Amino acid sequence: MSFAYPGRAVRALPLFSLACALLPSHHALAQTPPIDTTPSLQTVNVVDAASTPNGKLQLDTPVETGSRLGLTARETPASVTVVDRATIDARGAQDTQEILRAIPGVTAHNAPGSMAASYRGFTGNAVTQLYNGITVHYGSATRAVDSWIYDRVEAIGGASSFLYGSGAVGGSLNYITKTAERSDFTEAQLRLGSYDLKEASVGLNRRLAGTPGGNGPAHFARLDLNHRDAGSWTQGTHTRSTQLATSLLSDLGGGITHLLAYEYQTDHVDRPYWGTPVLNPAGGAQRIDEGTRFQNYNSADGLYAQRVQWLRSVAQWRVSDALQLRNTFYVYDALRDYRNVETYRFNASNTAVARSGVLLQRHDQDVVGDRIEGTYRGTLAGHASDWAFGLDVSVNRQTRFPNSLGLTVSTVDPYHFTTENFFDIPGMAPGFRADRDNKTTTTALYLENRTRVAPTVSLVTALRHERITLDLVNRREVTTANPASFSRSYQPTTGRIGVVWDFAPDANLYAQAATAADPPSGSLSTATFGDVRTNSELTTGRQLEVGSKLDFWNGKGSATVAVFDIRRRNIASQDPNTPGVTQLVGEQSSRGVELAIGLRPSARWQVQGNLMHTRARYENFMQGGVSLAGMVPTLTPQTVANLWLSYGITHAVTASAGVRHVGKTYADAANTQYWPAYTLLDLGLAWKITPGTTLTGRIRNATDRIYGAEARAGQVYLGAPRTLDVTLHTAF
Repeated sequence: MSFAYPGRAVRALPLFSLACALLPSHHALAQTPPIDTTPSLQTVNVVDAASTPNGKLQLDTPVETGSRLGLTARETPASVTVVDRATIDARGAQDTQEILRAIPGVTAHNAPGSMAASYRGFTGNAVTQLYNGITVHYGSATRAVDSWIYDRVEAIGGASSFLYGSGAVGGSLNYITKTAERSDFTEAQLRLGSYDLKEASVGLNRRLAGTPGGNGPAHFARLDLNHRDAGSWTQGTHTRSTQLATSLLSDLGGGITHLLAYEYQTDHVDRPYWGTPVLNPAGGAQRIDEGTRFQNYNSADGLYAQRVQWLRSVAQWRVSDALQLRNTFYVYDALRDYRNVETYRFNASNTAVARSGVLLQRHDQDVVGDRIEGTYRGTLAGHASDWAFGLDVSVNRQTRFPNSLGLTVSTVDPYHFTTENFFDIPGMAPGFRADRDNKTTTTALYLENRTRVAPTVSLVTALRHERITLDLVNRREVTTANPASFSRSYQPTTGRIGVVWDFAPDANLYAQAATAADPPSGSLSTATFGDVRTNSELTTGRQLEVGSKLDFWNGKGSATVAVFDIRRRNIASQDPNTPGVTQLVGEQSSRGVELAIGLRPSARWQVQGNLMHTRARYENFMQGGVSLAGMVPTLTPQTVANLWLSYGITHAVTASAGVRHVGKTYADAANTQYWPAYTLLDLGLAWKITPGTTLTGRIRNATDRIYGAEARAGQVYLGAPRTLDVTLHTAF
């Protein structure tokens, strides 16, 4: 590896050893009696390099994220989106951030601290980001990951704590990793592009023993590996990242299957880019000096580094056609390092840039959990009734090692300057000192049901009860404000009730009410003593949504529409009489409409588009002694729209274009600064050299638009300029 973590170099070994220990032994497999049925663990079909989406929305494929009942998007009384592997490849999404652009209304940025996403008027930790249905409850853990190892991304809009626990009032985004399948195939990809981009990827799936559906045990293994080495459009920034996903799928007999999956991810960024200072005066629409567009004011040896490991053991038993049981044991282990100068401001005359925000930081986090769940298909009062039930227990531990300075490091010429090495800054020295330990223990029980109350009407309900205990241990000096330890417990109960009416064979109407619970000040895994002592309750959220999902034009088109109203209460807000004290009285709302459409007018044409328009507001919120009622929350654009077109020029050549519009985004809660609306254009041309091999060229941000991916007061994190890349993908 290109970087090392002192004291943690051996931590990859325990997880890998544990993975080996969980493998079924050959002797045990040999004793398994033969079976006649094939287990029901979901299998994903392989998509070769030449395949593309059929243009229509995926309404009739089971979706894991919208329900635990195995419902399709059409059957779920909520807005559910699936971005499958074919779509990821067709649009050339290089990482998880680019995949999210296919989800209506979602925006995201890739600033080094996290990949914060905005969804339905909420952002940060109010939008849960899951990995194979598991959340680590921390925004900085959601760094963009190269897309190669992911099979698909699924999303459910709005309140969804009843599925995934606290932290999902704006919605849930679920990244689902490629795992072993019951077939043999190989695929590889090479990508070269602007700023010295070099990326190589390979995937291999093999049957090791047995035959799918045969009379004895069968075993299938998969390995996906990706490595990226790239420069950047900002000075001195260089990224090296590697992702490995490997898994073993075993059909053991007696209706029992076992999936053992291990992932390893590293991300090392030299001199990461943190943003560009905006010109003064800073009120109203933000502007930058184009001469600073490619400048990087970070320390010469600034660093962001992350190492992540995932281990999952998924055992499933098909007891009968009616009853299935599953147990998922999971371990997450991560270490994140930062050493940067992160804040840059122009002086009043815009002739010099002051550099500040010195931060040396380490995050040491691990999550261990187990989920026991089942599904049962039966009847209730003579009506078909399906049930999902489960128990989820997890322990989330994180220790942070912050060391920061508030001084101005230097003031430099905006265009011609040099910056110091980080540890040459007075007051900074190598080494880490722990601040506090945050340990969150969660036990959750959940129940979900769908009952056909009439031939064309289904009632879908869900309920989840959690017991959450947060324990803080002070690793520094004990004071009145920071005692030696402190504990707080929460017991949220959240749910959903929805109805789906199939008023025509390929069309329905639905309505639902759902609730959510969120930490008032962000994440429990980083909550301070002040947060925990003051915030005695979680926030409460509720969503009302009505919508429709339908096919039309003799099956050539499909569409979804949803109208929603979300309110989040108990937000931590400043006490108007005592500015240093917060109260759980804040309230935020979001109302909006979401549209998505997919068309296949002919064999050559494919069209997809989506639109989300929201009205997000603070209803009750104080900051700096000023009421912000009526203001728009930061990082929440009012309008987001996307359109993708694909045209087959010949049977071997396909042209594509993507247009993305993002409305203005406020940089501060008082709405004194904003980044204006912008529109981006991407172009592509693909040549199918052979049935399994495709060469694709892309121009991203073809008009070279300057735009802010994240707007902050005084500083903006710019999106990439025009770039070109060529990808060769083969599968056999």
